[in-house]
Amino acid sequence: MCDKRLNKKGSGETTMIVTTAGKFDQKLIEKAEKINETVGGTFVSRKNKSISSLHTQFQDHLLMVGKEKLTLHPYGGSEPLFFHPNSSMFRVKQIVRGEHDPLLTAAGLKKGMTILDCTAGLASDAIVCSLAVGPEGRVTGLEKNQYIAFLVKSGLITWESGLKEMDEAMRRITILYEDHLDYLKQQSDESFDVVYFDPMFEESIQSPGLGGLKNMAEYSPLTADIIAEAKRVAKERVVLKDHYKSSRFKQFGFTVIKRPSSKFHYATIELGD
Repeated sequence: MCDKRLNKKGSGETTMIVTTAGKFDQKLIEKAEKINETVGGTFVSRKNKSISSLHTQFQDHLLMVGKEKLTLHPYGGSEPLFFHPNSSMFRVKQIVRGEHDPLLTAAGLKKGMTILDCTAGLASDAIVCSLAVGPEGRVTGLEKNQYIAFLVKSGLITWESGLKEMDEAMRRITILYEDHLDYLKQQSDESFDVVYFDPMFEESIQSPGLGGLKNMAEYSPLTADIIAEAKRVAKERVVLKDHYKSSRFKQFGFTVIKRPSSKFHYATIELGD
C-alpha cells in the first residue's frame, strides 16, 4: 500500500504515533500495527483515551486507523485531516458530462499525456488530471510531508466514490514522498509533458476540510531554480495555479489565464518549438 519512499529520512521530518479508532477489534489493531510498521511511527493502544489526551501525552502527530478511512490529527492543530475526494468529485462529474475544466484547459491535457504534480496535497487536481490522460497516460504526484503522502496514497487506493471513472482515475495515480526540486533534478530532459505547481497561496483562501492540510503542509517557496528545472523536465508547458494577487506570475514569467469570478488563476510557460 505504501511506497518505500515514505520511509525515507528527510529534512524537517517529524515523528508520529499510530492508534486505532475508538471502537476497535483485534483485526483493526493488526491493521494499525501493519500501517505503523510502514510509516515508521510508534504504535499506541487506544485504551479509551481521547485524541486530545494522546496528543498531550506524546506531543506528536497522530494517525488514527479506522475500518474505512485513515485520519491524521496534527499536533497543535485543531482540524483533523482525512482523505476524501474534496472538490474533484464535482469536477469529475462535469468532465464526464463533457463540460469544461479550467485546469485541463490550461494544461492542455489529452489522452496519453504525462503530468508531474509537484504539490499534490490531497490529490484533488491529480484525480482530475488522471481522468483526462486516461490509462494510456501517467500522473505522478509529489508530497513533501511523509504522513500526508501516506494518507493520500492510501486513500487513492481504498476510496470508493461510487463513480467508476473516478475510482479508476484514483487508482492510476502515483504518489511519492519527495521534495519537488530534488525529484526534478533526478529527471531527464522532457520526461513529462506537463509540470504543475499549486503552492500554498500567498493570500489565504478558506476552503472546507483544508485546515488540517495547512497545519501539516510543507511551506517551500517557489524559486528560480525550481522553475528552471521544471522547464527542463516539461516537454510542452509548466502550469502554475495561484492566488490572483500572487507575485509569482510576473516573477517567473508566466502568462496568466485570468478568471474574473475566481480568487485564483492558472498561468503557463509554453515550451517547445
